[in-house]
Amino acid sequence: MSSPDLLIGVDVGTYSSKGVLVTLEGEVLRQATRPHGIQVPQHGHVEQDADGVWWADTASILRELTVGVTERVAGVACSAIGPTVLPLDVAGRPLRPGILYGVDTRAQAQIDALNAELGPDAILAHSHMALTSQATGPKIRWLREQEPEVWAQTRTLTTASAYLVYRLTGQHVLDHHTGAHAMPLYDPRTQAWTDTYAEAVLGDRNLDRLPRLAWSDERAGHVTAEAAAETGLRPSTPVAVGTVDALAEGLSVGAVQPGDLMVMYGSSTFFILTQTAPTPDPRVWSVGGAFAGQVNLAAGMSTTGSLTRWLADETARELPIDEAYAELFAQAAALPPGADGLLLLPYFSGERTPINDPQARGVLAGLTLSHTRAHLFRAALEGVGYGIRHNLEALRDLGADVRRLVAVGGGTRGRTWLQLVSDITGQPQEVPQVTVGASYGDAFLAGLAAGVLTRDDLDRWVKPGDPVVPNPAVKPEYDRLYALYRELYTQTKSVVHGLGQKG
Repeated sequence: MSSPDLLIGVDVGTYSSKGVLVTLEGEVLRQATRPHGIQVPQHGHVEQDADGVWWADTASILRELTVGVTERVAGVACSAIGPTVLPLDVAGRPLRPGILYGVDTRAQAQIDALNAELGPDAILAHSHMALTSQATGPKIRWLREQEPEVWAQTRTLTTASAYLVYRLTGQHVLDHHTGAHAMPLYDPRTQAWTDTYAEAVLGDRNLDRLPRLAWSDERAGHVTAEAAAETGLRPSTPVAVGTVDALAEGLSVGAVQPGDLMVMYGSSTFFILTQTAPTPDPRVWSVGGAFAGQVNLAAGMSTTGSLTRWLADETARELPIDEAYAELFAQAAALPPGADGLLLLPYFSGERTPINDPQARGVLAGLTLSHTRAHLFRAALEGVGYGIRHNLEALRDLGADVRRLVAVGGGTRGRTWLQLVSDITGQPQEVPQVTVGASYGDAFLAGLAAGVLTRDDLDRWVKPGDPVVPNPAVKPEYDRLYALYRELYTQTKSVVHGLGQKG
């Protein structure tokens, strides 16, 4: 039998899971997708079922991709939404749905308590970032305080990508990028778990509940006989440690050199800047990279692609979703900058960076009877563009070296949104020829973990595409509107916070 010559990557996102079967040269042979939803049991609580969504999608995709080629698969890697919190019992079974990343804002009281007990300056010095809704430490404390019956049965605390690794290999392994968000349980200097502040989160100093830490391209283990029966994979197939979807997206487009900034246009917008040294700042997140020795500066908006999906669902429900998007994007593209006087804050599930305000809400200003759904849609696209500019300015304010913007994700399929963002930010963006997404980056990680690829092979996998160049003619107008966007948040913040309070 010839040596295995195919790789599989699977990514579980917020609204769908995707998988690819790829050759060692980076050619995509097969793709598979599984749509799914989220659970919002109450405002601020956003969850997904670990077995019914994460594992069910992954196993189904793997069965589809491996038909007729099981023996040729050299390795597999998974990424997923993150950082999430999933408690497992002693048998490795989920005790409740997974608590999602920064769009889940349930733990604000625990953030406030940790800041009061430990001090925000001490937390920043210890973790290289401030506590926000993206951090999993406060959510672990929320679980301990609000669901003591679940906590009493919890043997392992894991996250979405690590749970997939566990189901494939029987090993609890977590990548450093995701582990850094379990603050203040992770020490970025030693790149290891620490019990310094463990009692404030866990109630004790027992770190055995946490998975083993490793780098994304390392081998977590091998496919077990049980997992092989469920997935169609060959027993003993190497499995990579994997990572969160955003980091895999960055890898998929080659944004791995210092100064490379990946902008991921997904259900949320995520930014990952590759660095050689950390630049701690409370506005953003300083975390480990995919590979040993790398540091990432990360940031993220909460509702971007999910906002456009909401608008399509609510204003064009008579059309299938693909047709709704095509019509709304075409209509929005025909409108002038500023959507005829309409301005939108895209904070529909609080906001992450750089304002880190879980109580923020969407605001639509300037409505008149002449505005249409096309105006609403363009205002949403521009609102996201202003949010991206706000994040870019925050990165530069703290001294980060941003040399190149590389765009990836579902929002890059058309040029309308990309052009708006480049016009608003004044920054060109690169869009590689192949923008399959995180699953493509996962396939590359699978090759590294299996030992059939080296990092230098990424240059063969990623092929440059045409850049998106800003239009200087519209910059003055967008500069004016961006200033109003910043002022709109400041002027409406207290009103919005008041609306969110229960009477």
